[in-house]
Amino acid sequence: MKNQLPAHPSNKAQYDEALPPIVGVGVLELLEPKLPKSCLGTYCGFLVRNSLLALTILGVVAGSLFGMLLRYVSVTDPDTLMLVSFPGDILMRMLKMLILPLIISSLITGLAGLDARSSGRMGSRAMIYYMSTTVIAAVLGVILVLGIHPGNPKLRNSGQDQSTATKNQEVSSLDAFMDLIRNLFPENLVQACFQQVQTVAKTVSATPPNQTEPVVVNVKKLEFKGGMNVLGLIGFFITFGICMGKMGEKGRLMSEFFNILNEIIMKMVGIIMWYSPIGIASLISGKIAAIGDLEVVARQLGMYMVTVMVGLVIHGGIILPLIYFMITRKNPFTFYSGIFQAWITALGTASSAGTLPVTFRCLEENLKIDRRVTRFVLPIGATINMDGTALYEAVAAIFIAQMNDISLDSGQIVTVSMTATLASVGAASIPSAGLVTMLLILTAVGLPTQDISLLIAVDWLLDRMRTSINVVGDSFGAGIVDHLSRAELAEIDRPVLRQPNTPVTRSSSLPFPVADTCCIDNLVLRLVISW
Repeated sequence: MKNQLPAHPSNKAQYDEALPPIVGVGVLELLEPKLPKSCLGTYCGFLVRNSLLALTILGVVAGSLFGMLLRYVSVTDPDTLMLVSFPGDILMRMLKMLILPLIISSLITGLAGLDARSSGRMGSRAMIYYMSTTVIAAVLGVILVLGIHPGNPKLRNSGQDQSTATKNQEVSSLDAFMDLIRNLFPENLVQACFQQVQTVAKTVSATPPNQTEPVVVNVKKLEFKGGMNVLGLIGFFITFGICMGKMGEKGRLMSEFFNILNEIIMKMVGIIMWYSPIGIASLISGKIAAIGDLEVVARQLGMYMVTVMVGLVIHGGIILPLIYFMITRKNPFTFYSGIFQAWITALGTASSAGTLPVTFRCLEENLKIDRRVTRFVLPIGATINMDGTALYEAVAAIFIAQMNDISLDSGQIVTVSMTATLASVGAASIPSAGLVTMLLILTAVGLPTQDISLLIAVDWLLDRMRTSINVVGDSFGAGIVDHLSRAELAEIDRPVLRQPNTPVTRSSSLPFPVADTCCIDNLVLRLVISW
């Protein structure tokens, strides 16, 4: 019954207007179907939503064709390429501008409606899903790269710009893990909005005791680097939301404030989405036009690209839908159709965090996922769930080993898989973040880090593909957690149904306030009496 009703609470007026009067009306007139007056508005809204999706797809196609046209006419002027990419740069800036207020409002509003027990179970389910799918992705990448064997030692000798590559200083996996924990507990919340801590190793000259000649030593120290500390912000506002929810009536005013803030941000997202087709077309055309020698790159790294793409298609098109179907028993391709807009946006922006506003809209409006689930699960998933990045890093590390004619034993292969999983968790949800964490994996197994310069030429394309898989993984995770948590969420809503004098509250699964559900029972009773 619930699934057949309109999804928006404002549609209650449609029900009242569509219901015929009961008193003094015959059975035939009573049972005569009447369409709601706002049917035209609902139909127009459906067309508007699909027109935005069509425009986004058109932007991807137009951007690809325009980029190839620029290559055909040999447009290489930096100023011209900058102008081509300028609308896309504006889109990225607008999306990044909304990340901080969206994370704050979504986490607080989502957790304020949950008790500590429900949020703990929901978080545990999400973490189990995230870590399991990330490990599966890394193992799949290892299997494919060992089976296809794309690495050729001749590629290293024919690579370009290798002389400019610098060897990264030794930073262990333990240092990276400790940085992850440090960022989870920021010392300054304001600073966490634009900086995060990182361990760096620097070469300095020091004079040992009883010696006159200085020696060169590596010294590790903590430094702040640019970029939002999303993990620390998530940790703080998760705690904030849970504590506010436990305050009950005292925290109602603050809860209403963040609910209003969230509604404002989502309206701003809706405005930006109408500009996104232009920005996505600009980003793609600018990247294609900026490639140096496309034929040489394809000849050198063609099999490497095929290996990564095949792995991403298998993981995103087979493994994730299969997991979703086995747990929920629902059609995963219907789920895919609901998140197609988010997938296209991730393909254009190459940023999981930048796509987060679109992912919220797709899951809540198209798939009717409970907003308490999406507001809790998606911000965490955009930060730590990087299935595509884990697969890419595992393939890239073993590809570099094959390119240098280095044989890896089983222990080193396991190390690559585990390090790729942990490194993907620490990867920032920004474009090309996987190249930075690649240094940790190569250092862990003793591979040359300077060969990363070969992979930069094709990273613009692979980065977009793995980001889209990251977003798909986050979305499937939200759908699975929503399915498993449905009984608990209904239990939270049940006290509202039992108390007739409580204020009218809205539920994401009902089209109108839960206090008005008694109207349906009265209508059924009056129908029986009239009959």
